[in-house]
Amino acid sequence: MTEPAPIPEVTITPRDNGAYRITGPFVLVDVEGKRWELPAGRSVLLCRCGQSETKPLCDGSHAAVEFHSVVRAPVPVEAEI
Repeated sequence: MTEPAPIPEVTITPRDNGAYRITGPFVLVDVEGKRWELPAGRSVLLCRCGQSETKPLCDGSHAAVEFHSVVRAPVPVEAEI
């Protein structure tokens, strides 16, 4: 029996005081059902500040509006045994 191909990993990284960096593969679908596909290994920046004129993509507006957000992953809570 053949092993199934591994599912490529999608990575989402909040950038300090900026956009989300999404590394594909992934598919973005808008409210009208239009699809935009990003192949494996390619990246795109998605707006986090809400001010981009090219939403959902980042256009750098976060710098002009002095958007501030520094996100770190939480430390996992130890499971009780």
